[in-house]
Amino acid sequence: MADTVSLKPGAEPWGAKPRRTLSGRNIMLYGTLLVAALYYLLPLYVMVVTSMKGMPEIRLGNIFSPPLEITFEPWAKAWASACTGLNCDGLSRGFWNSVRITIPSTLISILVASVNGYALANWKFKGADVFFTILIVGAFIPYQVMLYPIVIVLREMGIYGTLTGLVIVHTIFGMPILTLLFRNYFSSLPEELFKAARIDGAGFWQIYFRIMLPMSLPIFVVAMILQTTGIWNDFLFGVVFTRPEYYPMTVQLNNIVNSVQGVKEYNVNMAATLLTGAVPLIVYFVSGRLFVRGIAAGAVKG
Repeated sequence: MADTVSLKPGAEPWGAKPRRTLSGRNIMLYGTLLVAALYYLLPLYVMVVTSMKGMPEIRLGNIFSPPLEITFEPWAKAWASACTGLNCDGLSRGFWNSVRITIPSTLISILVASVNGYALANWKFKGADVFFTILIVGAFIPYQVMLYPIVIVLREMGIYGTLTGLVIVHTIFGMPILTLLFRNYFSSLPEELFKAARIDGAGFWQIYFRIMLPMSLPIFVVAMILQTTGIWNDFLFGVVFTRPEYYPMTVQLNNIVNSVQGVKEYNVNMAATLLTGAVPLIVYFVSGRLFVRGIAAGAVKG
């Protein structure tokens, strides 16, 4: 039988005092969270229900009401036939352009930054501190200051207006912050692992591939999310460094929403916006837990 605890007559109760469920602190906390959730979810709700309505129903004016008759024609038009300037092929071409930009930019920048961070954290070469300082300063230079010089450089290289040029730009601009994250993460790992591998005769690449990489999944997920969402959501670089046939999805979305031709189709605009934001949302939902772990581990040591 389970042991029971009995109190003597007149003895004081012991243990933690139970908290009231509806205390003022809890009401304030959950009230604030509820307001914040509504602030972000209400526009999303309006976008979803509007994208499933026909234009006659939208003209009735009640934006919060659910659709009386659900239709996915706005989604099909936004994807395949909405006009983005002179072309009327929807967001489909911009989607594949964004894929061709995001994948190589993300992979190259993460691979190079991980090696940079590993070298700065574990291999104390001459000038490492100066190199790291220059890299960090580069992370805080406004993008707008660099636009014209980069245009000149890409033009002289013969890749201005191409996807290759835009991939190079995204790779370079993602390097400083990713290097900082990887450097901090590798610095937080036990130094004894690195020293033991060196004693056993392991070299630079052996330690990197056999010891550091297997332990670095969380920070790689963080870097992947940051780069994927940053590159996918980018508008400035896409409109400056590419031609219309290579415009990414965000630039084509802007052209659809700000089109002055014909009737303003709010349902198509909302569907196009949701389609454009779908990829970053999916990335966050799939790997959100690893993102929290990695960002915490990459920020604990400077």
